[in-house]
Amino acid sequence: MVMGRDLDKERFTEAEYARFGERIQEQLAVLRELLDTPGFGQGPATIGAELELFLIDEQGRPLPHNSQVQETLDDPRVVLELGRFNIEVNLTPTPLAGNPFEVMSAEVQETITKVDAAVEGGGALPIGILPTLSTEDFTLGAISDQNRYRAMSRGIRRLRLEPFLVKIDDLELSVEDVILESANTSWQVHIRTPPERFARLFNAAQLAIGPVLAACGNSPFFLGRQLWEETRIALMEEAADDRDVQRRERRDGRVTFGSDWVREGAYELFERYVRDYDPVMPDMSDDAERHEVPELRLHQGTIWQWNRPVYDPADGGHLRIEMRALPAGPSCADMAANTAFLLGLTLSQAERDLTGYKFAEAYQNFYRAAMQGLDAKLSWPGLDGEFEAADLVLRLLPEARAGLLAAGVAANDADRALDVIAQRTRLRRTGAVWQREALARYDGDRERLVREYRERALSGLPVHLWD
Repeated sequence: MVMGRDLDKERFTEAEYARFGERIQEQLAVLRELLDTPGFGQGPATIGAELELFLIDEQGRPLPHNSQVQETLDDPRVVLELGRFNIEVNLTPTPLAGNPFEVMSAEVQETITKVDAAVEGGGALPIGILPTLSTEDFTLGAISDQNRYRAMSRGIRRLRLEPFLVKIDDLELSVEDVILESANTSWQVHIRTPPERFARLFNAAQLAIGPVLAACGNSPFFLGRQLWEETRIALMEEAADDRDVQRRERRDGRVTFGSDWVREGAYELFERYVRDYDPVMPDMSDDAERHEVPELRLHQGTIWQWNRPVYDPADGGHLRIEMRALPAGPSCADMAANTAFLLGLTLSQAERDLTGYKFAEAYQNFYRAAMQGLDAKLSWPGLDGEFEAADLVLRLLPEARAGLLAAGVAANDADRALDVIAQRTRLRRTGAVWQREALARYDGDRERLVREYRERALSGLPVHLWD
């Protein structure tokens, strides 16, 4: 989504879809020129993040009041999300060199506390999937009151004529709309990259996310069932899959890990998004500068690859890699730690050429980590056989540290963040584990689980120190 911008309308004609298709082809050529311009996108590495939150009432049930909360806060960082019980906070970009994780942790704590205080008769919490959601929460009326979300819903339904089928383990669900996407909240991390480094960094992010996700699980429940450690991954992929009878031959859904390494650079991904995916929101802007390529960016924002390229026209234009697979929560310390591990491991692995390693192994690592967390069996380039994820994580932490220090991160900032991952992994105390144990302790009372979780999440303490 071109961030935060609402559309003027929610319905479009077939002629508008056709014109939009032509325009994104034209803008793809413009983007290629920009990316090939000497000096494009150079500059210090910066990182940013977006945090999606659930709003809950005093019992711990979803509270569909996001527009009231946004109005109360009047903070440009806070925008509406797809579901009325979700809200998103866009963090201030910060240089990677120095103490980025300390800065990020402080801003997360400040914004969660602020949003929480603005919820009348309830609060806010960072958690992958809210355990108290029920099927009644996913009606058409649960979609936020913005044209862009209604347009997106219509656009995907225009492509997919059958209901959306969600099958995860023993859960089977059929819904008529994309509203199930709102069950998932994530912590999305961005890193700015010059075009010539893009392919290596992107491939490294694809490799790194497996072991990192194994240590970050925070979504074990959906609709009263205990499913994957990070159920969000499966739910998101099925809740927005536009491939019905007409599109079965396309290998990747709209939410996807992808199916191969990047060989050349960012352009090949943008080209694939234009070639393989039909537009869902053909909104045209006629007053944009050529380098802004607004339609291409809008289209690209409707394909949710777990790691995806972002072209930002601001300040002469630059590229970012957006890493979308981490769950929201449990606390500001955990999210800063997850970011440090993911970025450090990505930076360290970008030094090697990964295209000789089987993509299928990185793919398999990702889904095994989502299913089984620290118990998953994962492989790694240069190491023979498979390892328990917990052992592999501890083995990779020094590499992540080296990657951060080489990028100019202060040693004490890197160590403080990575130590949270080390402790969490040694103790086997992820957010998902805490939630499962707490639910057993509270005799299956999911509302109490949510209330207790919120109290601890707001304290800022990392989850391995929660009682």
